[in-house]
Amino acid sequence: MKQRIRDKLENLADRLQELDRLLATSEAAADMDNYRKLTREHAEITPVVGLYRDFCRAVDDEASARELLADPEMKELAAAELDSAREAQVRIEDALQKALLPRDPNDERNLFLEIRAGTGGDEAALFAGDLLRMYTRYAERQRWQVETISASDSELGGFKEVIVRIAGNGAYSRLKFESGGHRVQRVPATETQGRIHTSACTVAVMPEADEVGDVELNPADLRIDTFRASGAGGQHINKTDSAVRITHLPTGIVAECQDGRSQHQNKASALRVLAARIKDIQVREQQAREAATRKSLVGSGDRSERIRTYNFPQGRLTDHRINLTLYKLDAVMQGDLDEVLAALTAEHQAELLAALAEEGS
Repeated sequence: MKQRIRDKLENLADRLQELDRLLATSEAAADMDNYRKLTREHAEITPVVGLYRDFCRAVDDEASARELLADPEMKELAAAELDSAREAQVRIEDALQKALLPRDPNDERNLFLEIRAGTGGDEAALFAGDLLRMYTRYAERQRWQVETISASDSELGGFKEVIVRIAGNGAYSRLKFESGGHRVQRVPATETQGRIHTSACTVAVMPEADEVGDVELNPADLRIDTFRASGAGGQHINKTDSAVRITHLPTGIVAECQDGRSQHQNKASALRVLAARIKDIQVREQQAREAATRKSLVGSGDRSERIRTYNFPQGRLTDHRINLTLYKLDAVMQGDLDEVLAALTAEHQAELLAALAEEGS
């Protein structure tokens, strides 16, 4: 192991001891924002330090085995222990390299998932509904919570636009590479000639801000409009202006919500979406700067990029960024996304490892 990496790991071990002391004090929970940051940092570096301790034990085991080689009676046993210790060091060092990769500070956050129907009219809106069902079922498999923030239904079913909040451990880290253009090829329900049509939707995955305070929103920069929510009516038809639209004047970003029962509830939801959209722009600007310095296939943050095709007649899913093709489209549409998401994460890690190797050379 290179001395530079060993020094970094020693610093992390010292930092973990410091965090243990800080979290054990009675004042730790007095400031909940700081307490959350400390516990998050503690959770992040604990497994890394654990791996480093395992590596140090393997190094000690190798030294002990070397000493035993001089004893003729213990030579065979020592040789076996020596091989085992060396194998352990190689395995743990590989795991440590991945653990030391630069972490996305948003990985453990909840997220807002926004799906918009693009080219294809009603068929695109139906596909937007299919995508929402796919992500919802994946979230259910992970035992995450899904909350609808805003939805604009289409006439034949599906959605012109829908925004949901997904809350769960590591939600953003799993779904952050889903942003981009999703294309579908299939025979629409409205097609009488049996011809295959191509439609598209745009997916945006935005990390949720830590409350709204994570993004500075000056009240003077906000224009808040209220209007009567549209809906099916009936017993709960809106007789008041409960729907809320908030415009961030410096950027022109708009967020609206009408699914809540009260204006107060809708305003709170709209502010959360607005903060997430502003944060998302900041994240994508940073990704664009990083992508400019290294060719990145995954995580470039480019929404206009067509990232995936869903071909129903062939039962085929193709992710164009990593040339991954799977013939299990039915399972994927039912929320079986593990293989796709794991491949994207592995590609991203490989890019980061390559960048790390370039820096070290």
